[in-house]
Amino acid sequence: MEEAVIFAGFGGQGVLFSGQLLAHAAMAEGKYVTWIPSYGPEMRGGTANCTVVVSDEPIGSPLVSRYSVAVVFNNPSMLKYRSLVKPGGLLVVNTSIVEAVAERDDITVLSIPATSSASDLGEVKLANMIMCGAMLAARPVVSVDTLRSTLTAKLPGGKRHLLEVNLRAVEEGIALARGQFMPA
Repeated sequence: MEEAVIFAGFGGQGVLFSGQLLAHAAMAEGKYVTWIPSYGPEMRGGTANCTVVVSDEPIGSPLVSRYSVAVVFNNPSMLKYRSLVKPGGLLVVNTSIVEAVAERDDITVLSIPATSSASDLGEVKLANMIMCGAMLAARPVVSVDTLRSTLTAKLPGGKRHLLEVNLRAVEEGIALARGQFMPA
């Protein structure tokens, strides 16, 4: 098994943290992992993305040209990455912000209103955890239990008070995905 996942959006949306969380969870499961972040000099408001490769075997190269999974948080990311998902892959779209459509019938598309759902939970910055939960419901790159324990261990000290609501956001993402797609 080898999965190449890209998380992409604006700086400040938790894109890089989502990728780090997936990478740490995969390491906790004893898998091979690479994590490569990329962000503009503006940070908040600029573009940000990261690629995470998870494998049961050593990874030959961390560079990826086609992804198994793309998790897109904004419209520019959708326009850039929708064509780079491999046939049979997964595209998770934050439909609260993204207006573009996938224009593909050879991939699974999960339409997740992550930002509005996060707002309903009381914190718009939870959209990234909703997107992570949705992704794992459809494509279990790591187990949700491992993601939960990794989130508990890796949430920065200044945000520890947000642990429970982050865990609820992961569950919300799972529920939203299962409403559209039940994995085999």
